[in-house]
Amino acid sequence: MNKTTTSLILVPLLAAGLVAGASALPAHAGKDNQAEARLLLQRGEILPLGRILQIVQERVPGDIIEVELDRSDKHGWEYEVKVLAGTGRVLEVDVNARTGEIRKIEDD
Repeated sequence: MNKTTTSLILVPLLAAGLVAGASALPAHAGKDNQAEARLLLQRGEILPLGRILQIVQERVPGDIIEVELDRSDKHGWEYEVKVLAGTGRVLEVDVNARTGEIRKIEDD
């Protein structure tokens, strides 16, 4: 996927208590990324992470192990949610950040 901006980590949303279960976040989360994610949420350009995780859990039950917010030239803002399924497989779920529509589910 061609990405112009990658890995906006949603630490402010986690700190605000909007998410339970997202435990693994990349170490390179910076304040600029957090501020951008907060601004996108305030503008209504992305859904809150809590809502995204609810959507993902309805389709792919399991433990959320990583969440990223990425922007691609083709798909715009997307949440990439990695889920450890009950089968032991790690699945990557790509979700349209604005609508919550699941675009793709694949093995990671």
